[in-house]
Amino acid sequence: MQCTLVRHGQSTYNLENRFTGDVDVPLTPFGREEAHAAGKKLQQFVFDKAYTSVLVRAEATLQIILQEIGQSNLPIERSAALNERRYGDLQGLNKAKTAIKYGEAQVLLWRRSFDVRPPSGESLEDTYNRAVPYFIREIAPKLLTGNNILIVAHGNSLRALMMYLEHTSKKDIVLLNIPTGVPKQYQFDSNLQLIRTGYL
Repeated sequence: MQCTLVRHGQSTYNLENRFTGDVDVPLTPFGREEAHAAGKKLQQFVFDKAYTSVLVRAEATLQIILQEIGQSNLPIERSAALNERRYGDLQGLNKAKTAIKYGEAQVLLWRRSFDVRPPSGESLEDTYNRAVPYFIREIAPKLLTGNNILIVAHGNSLRALMMYLEHTSKKDIVLLNIPTGVPKQYQFDSNLQLIRTGYL
């Protein structure tokens, strides 16, 4: 059984180097190209169900992938549990300018650490505490019955899932950066123990 994770293609805020969070911004033309490329890499696989957030950049990426793999009728479940982490007061701000204002070390803590919240926002720990229980409750049972699952979501909701699936430490998660539009596949045994994982 397999679970494939894909971070949405480039969004308008990604292009502008802004903190996006749960601001509902669309894909750029390049982001759509990334989604098509992801779909082409997945054409040899058959999925039983797909999961995504309720934000348009993830939903649009998923729809493009499904078109590419010829599975447009695949059942889809959308959940805010898979939304990007909320960056609070930083949302919409330019990352480089924010680093100048607050210092690069502080901004790195806000962006990459496990348990430090940006002002009025969520930490990765907060994101973990909604994304991982959702995975355990809704997605893991499907995998245990032999279903192949596709999840299209966001940098931090996927970091949370990867942290759980790969048993990554709070220290090492700081170093994890997920590329846009590149599928990462997880293969499990019948007890949902990880056999192998890697980017396609």
